[in-house]
Amino acid sequence: MAGHSPVVEDLRTTVLTVPTDAPESDGTAQWTSTTMVVVRVRSEGVTGLGWTYGPAACGALVDGLLRKVVVGRPVAAATGTWDAMVHRARNATRAGAVGYAISAVDVALWDLKARLLDTSLADLLGRAHDEVPVYGSGGFTSYDDDRLTEQLRGWVVDQQIPRVKIKIGHPGGVHHQRDVERMMLSRHAIGADAELFVDANGAYTAKQAVRAIDAAQQAGADVTWFEEPVSSDDLDGLRLVREHTTSDVAAGEYGTDVGYFRRMCVAGAVDCLQADATRCGGYTEWLRAAAVAASFELDVSAHCAPNLHAPVAAAAPNLRHIEWFHDHVRIEQLLLRGALDPQGGSVTPDPDRPGHGLTFDDDAAERFVVPTPGDVQ
Repeated sequence: MAGHSPVVEDLRTTVLTVPTDAPESDGTAQWTSTTMVVVRVRSEGVTGLGWTYGPAACGALVDGLLRKVVVGRPVAAATGTWDAMVHRARNATRAGAVGYAISAVDVALWDLKARLLDTSLADLLGRAHDEVPVYGSGGFTSYDDDRLTEQLRGWVVDQQIPRVKIKIGHPGGVHHQRDVERMMLSRHAIGADAELFVDANGAYTAKQAVRAIDAAQQAGADVTWFEEPVSSDDLDGLRLVREHTTSDVAAGEYGTDVGYFRRMCVAGAVDCLQADATRCGGYTEWLRAAAVAASFELDVSAHCAPNLHAPVAAAAPNLRHIEWFHDHVRIEQLLLRGALDPQGGSVTPDPDRPGHGLTFDDDAAERFVVPTPGDVQ
């Protein structure tokens, strides 16, 4: 890019729906497929890749709402383009699908910028870590005991990932004794040395959550991470659970802007702030969320989309880990060339591969492609 300013020449989207390998559920939802919205931006023969996991309508929002403020702008001005997208989306409101669409474009723009500079994205953003810790994540409430044990041991024994997470709270947090049993089963499966995390996806009330985690800890589950024990919108409830358990309380995966993350930190609601670059506004806003967390002496953890998060997580000094989420790992290994290997409990963004080092495999994706909804103005 030296000596001239390349501009974004083209932007296109692809929407895919990939079936899960088995029915899945957590404390508040059930699903049998995952939708991925892929964005590619192009300049001077180079392509930048971004994506989000959200409704197919995100593709229409990219094409109909955001394209006009992205195509023609300088590739080097990724942050300025992010700001233009946010302003363009004002009347559509930024939260939800609009924010997911902005996120996918922002990631693609940063990837394109790094590729044109022939540098790794982690180094462009400012690498703070060579290795990024991961935790295995799945343990769906729809799994029977054998499937749960097999998955957990796969992470801990086969891949030597020393921290794992299961889902609890289904249905609606009313059977916490079953949750305690699953936590104890998980503890026995992974042994005494690995860390056990749990995620209720907001299924409990605050008092239900305290009772459930107390019972599990007294039984010897040794849970060190309690994610969304109550709704992430219930900041008072999160704080109450945090004050009455030895587990770190985490939330923030639905955050859409720095104000959201700041309110969560000000409320004393979490011990570790979660942020998702495929939802909150891409790499641009994820780094701002990490800075907000740092201002409160908190760590940040990247939610899902592990291969997308690896380079930006490597650039956060206060990073705790990224989520090696079963569904997204399957999809990214299937559809992306250059997907990372978590063997040993961490991944390392390759400093010798430009951008985030990933390319989209159209041939592998062809059978999952679905029509994009009509343009959204």
